[in-house]
Amino acid sequence: MPTVLRLLGFRFHFYSDEGSEPPHIHVDSGDGECKFWLAPVALARQRGMSAVDIRRAERLVYEHQAFLLEKYDDFQSQ
Repeated sequence: MPTVLRLLGFRFHFYSDEGSEPPHIHVDSGDGECKFWLAPVALARQRGMSAVDIRRAERLVYEHQAFLLEKYDDFQSQ
């Protein structure tokens, strides 16, 4: 479960056993977790995160989309 980014109390990471899903990132807030598709950016699911934290996380995913896609591709090619 490599962490690729930490920002504003959020941890952005991948799981290694997710098979052939489209590019995505998991975002952990400490209180909950959500998952965003990366191309295009869209909320895939959430568990335990407040609506405010989901919007903040989504904004960060948009801002760092290119970086996250690059890290996703690097992770999947290992």
